[in-house]
Amino acid sequence: MTLIKSISGIRGTIGGKVGDNLTPVDAVKFASAYGTWLKNYSGKEKLSVVIGRDARISGPMIHNLVVNTLIGLGIDVIDLGLSTTPTVEVAVPLEKADGGIILTASHNPKQWNALKLLNEKGEFLNGVEGEKILEIAEAEAFDFSDVDSLGTILENDAYMDIHIDEVLNLPLVDVDAVKAAQFKVVVDGVNSSGGIIIPKLLELMGVEVVKLYCEPNGHFPHNPEPLKEHLTDISELVVKEKAHLGIVVDPDVDRLAFISEDGEMFGEEYTLVACADYVLSKTPGNTVSNMSSSRALRDVTNTHKGSYEASAVGEVNVVELMKKNNAIIGGEGNGGIIYPELHYGRDSLVGVALFLTHLANKKMTVSALRASYPEYYMSKNKIELTPQIDVDAILVAMTEKYKNEDITTIDGVKIDFASEWVHLRKSNTEPIIRIYTEAPSQQEADVLALRIIDEIKVIAGI
Repeated sequence: MTLIKSISGIRGTIGGKVGDNLTPVDAVKFASAYGTWLKNYSGKEKLSVVIGRDARISGPMIHNLVVNTLIGLGIDVIDLGLSTTPTVEVAVPLEKADGGIILTASHNPKQWNALKLLNEKGEFLNGVEGEKILEIAEAEAFDFSDVDSLGTILENDAYMDIHIDEVLNLPLVDVDAVKAAQFKVVVDGVNSSGGIIIPKLLELMGVEVVKLYCEPNGHFPHNPEPLKEHLTDISELVVKEKAHLGIVVDPDVDRLAFISEDGEMFGEEYTLVACADYVLSKTPGNTVSNMSSSRALRDVTNTHKGSYEASAVGEVNVVELMKKNNAIIGGEGNGGIIYPELHYGRDSLVGVALFLTHLANKKMTVSALRASYPEYYMSKNKIELTPQIDVDAILVAMTEKYKNEDITTIDGVKIDFASEWVHLRKSNTEPIIRIYTEAPSQQEADVLALRIIDEIKVIAGI
């Protein structure tokens, strides 16, 4: 099955059979369910929804299906065209719209696409709202508008520029300091919309930009998840160009990774750590990340006399806890920065602007900045699921096995040891169990991961 329905949205592979993949019929069905839910939820007579897409090959097809489905429901569409996830999130409240849909499968390969659903604040729907939409889709409880009540389309291609302006106007973004630093930066836009918006942001900050894979044609030149093994090209180019750093985003520009001047990974986990260090140094406060994120954020927050909390995995869960704890910055260790001063959503533009300001103020190399933070290393592994594997039974067995350790079960099972941890959970977006470990050295993280994987295989009989 490659049609996955979750609180992260509806995602699947293009083609194949209805109900098994993200076919045109499924795109229409779920757009209809969202529009129907929105009409009930808002109680308003006339609604508007912001739509944007990344540069995936299937984007224009899915985009046309979704836009015209909403029009058929009598909903007006504000069409941003090629855009980014955070740009759509910013646009929804600025347009006073009732919701938003982003057409992107984020870091998944090119055969995937998805509908990510937003509320009137430009934030992801919660689990209860997501479930209601799935119920409406299952029942096909749609009621379309008559010919005199169809929605309209308003095309607006200005929002990437508006988004950039909103970021540059943030009080903690110091454009003059960045200009004075005369940075040279290589950008890998993975041939999606990040290849347009990130270079434009950098140029307005006075940065010399070297573009790599910045043609928004949807032909991803490497696996689009910004992990070390996928980023050899930019690592080599940073060194060759004698650049100060490299910037990598995923196709919808909500995940951000940096390459140090020596071609080494800054560490996706440390994107949030560095940005939080800067923000906390200027505006003391609290932070939040998810349970699969590095302990380094906790350490840096404590250094600045703030309070750190961990949420369940999933942006909506991070945002909920950030609001509850009045966190001034937060996000996910996968390179997702959430800075509420602009909006409650992962935003690579905000991350880039804060990081460059921090770097300009520190007057040090990217590798030296990385070395100034607590040393933790992660091992991220997964076990492919088959219908025969009882994930819940595995998690219960592991909880029992380690009952004398510090265990949290709000999202799978997290076992905190004195100097290392392991987090086991079923993915929201893929048919796998994720096994994340962290320790003071890479070898210790890898050894812990292998041990846990072996224990799971014994329990599962695989």
